Amino acid sequence: MSPRAACRLESLGFTQVYDYTTGLADWTSNGLPTEGKKVGVSREGVVCRDALRVRDAVRSDVATCRLEDTLGSVTERLKSAGQRQCVVTSEEGVVLGRLRGQALEGDPDATAEAAMESGPSTIRPDVSLAEFTKHMSAKQVGSVLVTASTGHLIGVLFRTDAEEKLRMAPA
Repeated sequence: MSPRAACRLESLGFTQVYDYTTGLADWTSNGLPTEGKKVGVSREGVVCRDALRVRDAVRSDVATCRLEDTLGSVTERLKSAGQRQCVVTSEEGVVLGRLRGQALEGDPDATAEAAMESGPSTIRPDVSLAEFTKHMSAKQVGSVLVTASTGHLIGVLFRTDAEEKLRMAPA
């Protein structure tokens, strides 16, 4: 919203007004809500297949750790959580790396920093779910990290979750 519009809304008595200067694309890529008429939503509020976005299938309950955490402590946390990968983040939640597969089988005293896959690929939550699922399938990718434009972790998109979400959505 423009600064003028924000100022006008405040003058009309609105108290929760935000002047988001980076724009709508950044707003939606951070997974923030929007209002208004949406293409691909039925009268009943059901989101149609082509309107689905990555944010509609992302899992936010992903395990995280810090650079200094040991592989031993990380693998214990993963076992108790029933997960097979850990996202290495800063204290603020910015994605720095990922631990999975053989990286987790290393020296239990090694740090996450020493064993992690640095700079893993990420996508934004506003990407078309149908298009990205096709890409994941073609490249045989099982999961991808989802981040805000700031690099902060939102969650993980698993191809199987995306395929199921698309299967369940009306055309």
